[in-house]
Amino acid sequence: MTYPTPITDNKNYKGSGKLTEKVVVITGGDSGIGKAAALAFAKEGAKLSIVYLGDHEDAVQTKMEIEDYGSECLLIEGDVSKESFCQDSIRLTINTYGKLDILVNNAGVQFPQKNLLDVTAENIERTFKVNVFGYIFMAKAALPYLQEGANIINTSSVTCYLGHEELLDYSATKGALWLSLDRFLCHWRQKK
Repeated sequence: MTYPTPITDNKNYKGSGKLTEKVVVITGGDSGIGKAAALAFAKEGAKLSIVYLGDHEDAVQTKMEIEDYGSECLLIEGDVSKESFCQDSIRLTINTYGKLDILVNNAGVQFPQKNLLDVTAENIERTFKVNVFGYIFMAKAALPYLQEGANIINTSSVTCYLGHEELLDYSATKGALWLSLDRFLCHWRQKK
């Protein structure tokens, strides 16, 4: 199945400096929703770290578009399912920009299957490692650096509420994020 190319940049939207001097890390920020968020943040003046896996061409293109808006962009390639990589990504961002204001957990994978019998243990494990473990690992790495007013944003999907006949494991990960990590972060914000 061929999907339309996502629109990642609303050319009619003009930033107003709402995020000037803010530092943002976006996982999966090289394409799709992550790229759209990165470009919107850049228009608002944020400095960005884009965490991506594998598609260096997309990442470089996103970096160029961010820089065209006058923002800075650090590309960090690696796998968010590895806790040490997540820690390294946050440390590299801190070493480059001196602080962290916003973490956007967006990276995700899915392996559509038309039949439940075709869902493999390997794909279930990979989906949970990236879509859940990765979000937790990034949040855990970021928390020590976040000051008053900082935010962690976790992207989810309508599949967490409605399910999807071809995305059993993906739907489960999005539900897990909503039920667990988002509840934890609400509690964390209240304590600060």
